[in-house]
Amino acid sequence: MNAALLNCPAPAKLNLFLHVTGRRADGYHTLQTAFRMLDYGDLLDFHLRKDGRLQRTNEVAGVPAEQDLVIRAARLLQEKTGTRLGADITVTKRIPMGGGLGGGSSDAATTLIALNRLWQTGVKRATLQAWALSLGADVPFFIFGRSAMAEGVGEALTPLSLPAACYVVIEPPVSVPTVEIFRAKDLTRDTPALIIDGSAVDDLLQTFQRRARNDLQPIACRLYPEVQHALDALSRFGAARMSGSGCCVFLECASRQQAENVVTALQSNHKIWHAIGLDDHPLRTWLDD
Repeated sequence: MNAALLNCPAPAKLNLFLHVTGRRADGYHTLQTAFRMLDYGDLLDFHLRKDGRLQRTNEVAGVPAEQDLVIRAARLLQEKTGTRLGADITVTKRIPMGGGLGGGSSDAATTLIALNRLWQTGVKRATLQAWALSLGADVPFFIFGRSAMAEGVGEALTPLSLPAACYVVIEPPVSVPTVEIFRAKDLTRDTPALIIDGSAVDDLLQTFQRRARNDLQPIACRLYPEVQHALDALSRFGAARMSGSGCCVFLECASRQQAENVVTALQSNHKIWHAIGLDDHPLRTWLDD
């Protein structure tokens, strides 16, 4: 049994579009969105413990250890599998909190994937996805581990084949709480659902992206002008959009050179970076389908 798994990646994600199609009786919103991961994200280290204890070894600003999705994910796997093993976990953060890039969800998914391997608990991908939904609607996507169209509250996933692309991302100096955006009275919750035939989903997405939008974007921009300022700056170079519930905004570029040119032009006034879109999660082969 390995004693440690080091530098395990937890990639950021983008919502290439996001539609709010309704609201369920339990208060959760139904969505349609397209997820894509990036070659940019957090890193996690896992050291095996045989005493069953779970411990985060470093401070993460604004996130007490017991509230951290990383610890909650590790405890979930312990409880579901009955293992008596534990772990020391170190989290190196790069993904901004409240940025709409799925940082907490990605960290939780990497924790489930890595500890399933470290503890040799042998849980299959579909089972881990089902368990992960209790941690958050985006966590199953990262365990699914492929670009995907998501429906329902985000748990119904259809794989997507997307063309190669590089993305420029601006991080505005603000953290946007997801709950606040979804509670807004002026949020539209009736965008007609796209009819998805599995064989045509890729063509549908490419056609739709020409008029893509994020239904949460107007709310975030109204409440947090910093998001609108970032969109205005990035929109000088193309069709910029907000990811998730914000605050980060992104622009798809045809090449790395184009992305680097945009970063150079804007870096004096913004926290900005570029990343390549991923087809698969870096740890996807660590789970059996």
